[in-house]
Amino acid sequence: MESPVSRLRNVEFQYGLRPPVICTPDQLFTHPDYPQYRVRLKSPKLCDPKVKQYSGYLDIDDDKHLFFWFFESRKNPEEAPLVLWLNGGPGCSSTTGLLFELGPCNIADQGRDTTYNKYGWNEFANMIFLDQPVNVGFSYGDRTINNTPAAAEDVYAFLQIFLDGFPKYSKTSFSVAAESYGGHYAPHIASTIHKKNVALKAKSFTNTKSKLINLNSVLIGNGLTEPYTQMASVPKQACDGPYPIYDDPDGPQCQSLRSKVPTCQRLIKSCYNFNSRFTCLPATMYCNVQLFSPIQQAGLNPYDTRKKCDRSEGADGPLCYRQMSYIETFMNNATVKRELGVEPSIEFKSCNMEVNQAFLGQGDGSKNTAALIPDLLADGVRFLIYAGNADFMCNAIGNLEWMEALDNVFADEFRSAALVPWQTLNTGKIAGKVKSAGGGGFTAGNFTYVVVHEAGHMVPYDQPEAALDLFTRWLADVPLDLKLAN
Repeated sequence: MESPVSRLRNVEFQYGLRPPVICTPDQLFTHPDYPQYRVRLKSPKLCDPKVKQYSGYLDIDDDKHLFFWFFESRKNPEEAPLVLWLNGGPGCSSTTGLLFELGPCNIADQGRDTTYNKYGWNEFANMIFLDQPVNVGFSYGDRTINNTPAAAEDVYAFLQIFLDGFPKYSKTSFSVAAESYGGHYAPHIASTIHKKNVALKAKSFTNTKSKLINLNSVLIGNGLTEPYTQMASVPKQACDGPYPIYDDPDGPQCQSLRSKVPTCQRLIKSCYNFNSRFTCLPATMYCNVQLFSPIQQAGLNPYDTRKKCDRSEGADGPLCYRQMSYIETFMNNATVKRELGVEPSIEFKSCNMEVNQAFLGQGDGSKNTAALIPDLLADGVRFLIYAGNADFMCNAIGNLEWMEALDNVFADEFRSAALVPWQTLNTGKIAGKVKSAGGGGFTAGNFTYVVVHEAGHMVPYDQPEAALDLFTRWLADVPLDLKLAN
């Protein structure tokens, strides 16, 4: 029987597409429906050498190249679900999630090494970590994408080519998991997959080699998904939340912060109505400056307000986590680059602020991606929204409020559902609270919210055991509100 790897034979780059490749890939493959795309692969032995890995690039024409790193599940990879993980920013590498949060290994020794992560999400799932859009992480190219819908089309093409080359991974369920600005990315990617699946089922595409992607669910951690509602929650988190940044909820700072909300919401509503750069950019600029500047002035970590942040050189860094610089040290090591199939000249950055500013310049972050969710829910795609309760940037309060405001097939049930304790199966610890609709109480639900206690923006970093419990139970569709004996 022909193995998946043998199917990915070395081929000459078709259609005259020859991006500069210094590191020779182990495998190349293409797809007849996407002649301008190809995937080139290496088989590294880094991070978790006991599992099968692939890394490399999706090449798009000769000027866009998206980097990915794939890890098989540690347990039953043939039957394990496939999950695509995306970090946010926009402009931040998914290697952050890999080496800092939920990957098979954690960054160690100031970037000179990694250590085994027993709470890695590839414990029970086949995981793809993708650097997108172009010029994020190890991804590179001449054309910079500045909006989420365009990025989603490239991700869909990548999945088609990857699954055509490795058909065994296409037989199980597929989920998109994302964090932060991934609250924009994930619904768009899921919507693109869903629309293409509908067209394939209706045979709207003729003479196509594309295949259905078994889209099962979307997971969003501390995401920015519905800005109109979420921006209004900022004063609530700052003044009345579990970790307030101001002592007096009725004091002048809180009153000032609340006074900015009506203008912010008016601008966002205009963005929703007209969906143009000219209406969305003012909303992004005003809301970001007026609502988020105070926390920086307070010297706190906006991703975890339990902590201080020293942004000076050699301290916590601009994003308040010095591990970001350690990740850059590791990824820019010449041996690591060679193993991953990365050209020596490409410099890895945890976050690319040029990409960030390109998206900001379009006002992309003020657009309503929650509007894509009702159609997906109606067609059986499940949504898990989870949030650490110490995060300020995409706080848990706002995530619950936009879910309660969203009209969908589960709206009435969700609004009337109670927040109940969520206990981890291994320890019985109450790790947070869950609110869910769909499934009749016998599943993890179709539209589910989880607030994670004692966690910031990056839940798997702060609560690794609880995050793995949440992830595996969600994928297995096991109820999260089970009452366990102490």
